Amino acid sequence: MEVSRQRLREKTLSRFNYIRTCVLARELCLLIRSNRVAFRPEDVEQCCSLVSSLCKEAGCVEQSETCHQAAGAVKANEEKYLELCQQSCMKCGEARQPVPNKKTSYVA
Repeated sequence: MEVSRQRLREKTLSRFNYIRTCVLARELCLLIRSNRVAFRPEDVEQCCSLVSSLCKEAGCVEQSETCHQAAGAVKANEEKYLELCQQSCMKCGEARQPVPNKKTSYVA
């Protein structure tokens, strides 16, 4: 019984960390990109820097660095920003995928 509980704990903590970093980073990135016209460049820079730190925390160093470069480029060159942002997003899509949940359970 204890072994299964330990595995469940590890699996749940791993999923929690994935959601706290990767899923949150992707959602925030999508929000920023889809509402870009409403933001000032300094807003985008601040938001992208946060996304970059979430990616780095998740262990996605290359994506984090590209996102950080995009955050720095937003004020100087919007075309370069969009190019770097696109690269980061494409690399993120190629990164780790969540482990499919084979069994769902009802929690009251």
